[in-house]
Amino acid sequence: MTQNDLTMRPITGREEIELFCRLPYVLNEEMAHDLDSGRRRPEWMWMALRGDRPVARLAWWARRENDPPFMLDTLDLDDATLEPERVDIGVRLLGTAMAAILPVGVRPPEYSRFLPPRWRDEGATRRMVEDRMAVLERSGARLLVERLRLEWRPGTPIPEPSRRLSFRPVGDREELVELMTLVLEGTLDAHSHADLARMTPAQAAVAQYDEELAAYQSPRDWWRIAMSADGDPVGFVIPARNSYNPIIAYLGVLPRHRGNGYAGDLLAEGTRILAEQGVPRIRAATDVGNIPMAEAFHRAGYVIFQREINMAWG
Repeated sequence: MTQNDLTMRPITGREEIELFCRLPYVLNEEMAHDLDSGRRRPEWMWMALRGDRPVARLAWWARRENDPPFMLDTLDLDDATLEPERVDIGVRLLGTAMAAILPVGVRPPEYSRFLPPRWRDEGATRRMVEDRMAVLERSGARLLVERLRLEWRPGTPIPEPSRRLSFRPVGDREELVELMTLVLEGTLDAHSHADLARMTPAQAAVAQYDEELAAYQSPRDWWRIAMSADGDPVGFVIPARNSYNPIIAYLGVLPRHRGNGYAGDLLAEGTRILAEQGVPRIRAATDVGNIPMAEAFHRAGYVIFQREINMAWG
């Protein structure tokens, strides 16, 4: 599709990955691999071209091959293009691509952007982020949450096993879904709050289990439930490996046991399980506003290596 002097179109295939990646972003190194694995498709990867020069681009990503788009995880502008034209181009490209790819009446997938830890303190980076957020806002999206992306690295001390909790493997799907339902009460997680605005706690727990946790190919016997001395479930931790890294996929403390620092015990257990596999790193994330969880990661030796912005359509 040509608009004035711009051509807006998806890439033709893997042979155009280099052209698509002329605009810089941390995910560029994964684009070809994701295309080969089916987590991306050429028709989901759009460019706005001025001649043979990309001046904007975007891409959706799916959790698995043959899934629909799950996340708009790439949206870039040519920062050499003057304001306000570069934002206008982004808005036009996003509108054109969404009309071609997304079903009418379906809420668009969430937007994600990885950022340096202190992105607000760097003038050029801050302007870049604000431009991209402006494109999304003009397209109807709003900021959902800012998150901390954290990493544990080999050589970091692991706390001794908990003396106040014991751990056992998760029994079955129903047991974990029941615990996941309970931990949604009073949650500080913004995505969970968004889910609870559309469904019951039980429905939200089932959806997260079936759509996310059940898809991990790493062993289920890594998953742990923490028990108090009197045999009462305290919480759970889900160490896993996604398509890119070993991760702490989910950690929850039941409401009646909060305020006792148990998140640190659970995190130490999950970290220990993954570290025993000889992994090169462990990744995790939590909302900026979830201060208790952020502090637990800090005490466990996790460092903030990035932040993430999530924006969503209502």
